[in-house]
Amino acid sequence: MSDTPSSPEDSDDALVRQASLRSARHRRWLREGEPSVARRLAQIGVLGWIIVLPMLLGLFAGRWLDRALGTGLMFTGALLILGLAMGSWSAWKWMKSA
Repeated sequence: MSDTPSSPEDSDDALVRQASLRSARHRRWLREGEPSVARRLAQIGVLGWIIVLPMLLGLFAGRWLDRALGTGLMFTGALLILGLAMGSWSAWKWMKSA
């Protein structure tokens, strides 16, 4: 049995896509079983780094710009929030694909 819908008309329907995705996940769960505790902890760790790394990059880049331009904390705050937004979006996309 294929993981894709049977006809092109069905591929446009969101309900059919979600049912196919659910069916594929269920078949994978039956085949592989429940993930181990170590695997779940690894996923949580990866998820944390996906969020934290862009924030840290924004923080360091913002501090560098603020020191170079003498702007106080203007760039630090803006790039920190931008890093948080990018990290959260990346984490959401990663969780949706997993």
